[in-house]
Amino acid sequence: MTLTRAVAIGAGLLTAFLAPGCNNSMTPVELTITVTGVSPATGPLAGGTSVTITGSNFIDVTSVTIGDRELSGRTVMSSTQIIGTAPAATSTGARDVVVTSSSHGAGTCSGCFTYLSIPAVAIATGGAHTCGLSNTGAAYCWGDNNWGQLGNGSFTNSSIPVAVSAGLGFSALATGGVHTCALTSAGAAYCWGYNGFGQLGNSAVGYSLTPLAVSGNLSFSALATAVYYTCGRTGSGAAYCWGDNEAGQLGDGSSTFSRPAPGAVSGGLSFSALATGENHACGLTSSGAAYCWGSNRYGELGNGSFSDSSIPVAVSGSLSLSALAAGARHTCAGTTSGAAYCWGHNPSGQLGNGTTDSSSIPVAVSGGLSFSALATGENHTCGLTSSGAAYCWGANSSGQLGNGSITNTSTPIAVSGGLSFGALAAGGSVTCGLTSAAAVYCWGLNNFGQLGDGTTTNSSVPVPVAGLP
Repeated sequence: MTLTRAVAIGAGLLTAFLAPGCNNSMTPVELTITVTGVSPATGPLAGGTSVTITGSNFIDVTSVTIGDRELSGRTVMSSTQIIGTAPAATSTGARDVVVTSSSHGAGTCSGCFTYLSIPAVAIATGGAHTCGLSNTGAAYCWGDNNWGQLGNGSFTNSSIPVAVSAGLGFSALATGGVHTCALTSAGAAYCWGYNGFGQLGNSAVGYSLTPLAVSGNLSFSALATAVYYTCGRTGSGAAYCWGDNEAGQLGDGSSTFSRPAPGAVSGGLSFSALATGENHACGLTSSGAAYCWGSNRYGELGNGSFSDSSIPVAVSGSLSLSALAAGARHTCAGTTSGAAYCWGHNPSGQLGNGTTDSSSIPVAVSGGLSFSALATGENHTCGLTSSGAAYCWGANSSGQLGNGSITNTSTPIAVSGGLSFGALAAGGSVTCGLTSAAAVYCWGLNNFGQLGDGTTTNSSVPVPVAGLP
């Protein structure tokens, strides 16, 4: 008898044909994909977890998904192993892992990867993006990403948190107009996003989609970022700034338009805190005195004049201050007794004194509230009481005051929801708060997804950021 066999190896199909009259006991065997496991099997909702998928027949792979989203950076290492990075998800819980091939069908590992909440310990808000820091030192950002300010290697906006690339562990975050910076526990500074004025502290590129080390090998204890410049404070209290200097906001006494590397602020002052506005910066000494430098068109330096200064000038009033915050063109500070004072531009009532008149010297915020912390956005201000209650005042066209309306107010008004916060952050037309339970809530403008709730809809009341407990 004659025996003929056809073998389709590429398709994973083995079929034997026997001549007529023979007992044909062989049946087609299809070598389909199997997915047996994922390691690690859990990761944060923001994605970014490097995973290894194991199984068999990983040949001619066309797609790998966790839930309904593609694995990024997919690499087929062998017919039994695939590596890549878990995508972000919109809710916690278990997801199926599916590997699809053009020749071997699809294999599923049901519920093999579980998304977990991200416990946050710090937040920062920029022009139209927001970032959070987890208790493991991992950084996550969301919102506008047109210049790579989310740090995840792309230009794609995200309405939910996405992991910052590079795998660095950070201890502090600061968000600027279109860039972001962070500190490692060793004091090394990294920045990412737009670098047109050298605000990343490194002249190598016009922008960076991932963290880039700041030049100079300085060790910082704190960072402050603005629209197009950045400042850092060393452990000894010395201040350094870099980036745009059109109004003298680098504080080094020069008229240099920009500087792409850290330079010392003039005066030899030792600061315990720094705050940066659009084109002005301020520092607080350990004795409670405030100094400001840069643009003073609206009196934001607080020294009784409207003249710019490229070196630090003392804020008027001889106040003993313990907290400092700088908005676009206004500045606020808290005294050791909890009273709040503001100065500078005031068309929306962001000084909080019941008027819309600008002031070149500190004026007391109305209401008699005692604040433990302050946060300033573009044209609004917020304060946090020792009990965790948040109050805001100023511009409210996008709901950034969080009181359920879009009406400006020139005096403090309580944020809706009765939430108790341990920290506040404000930037652009957005405010965010971090609760003691490590949950983050945001409110205000959301055109780029900067509220982090998975939508691009504004909210005049606090909404929880997706993936944070």
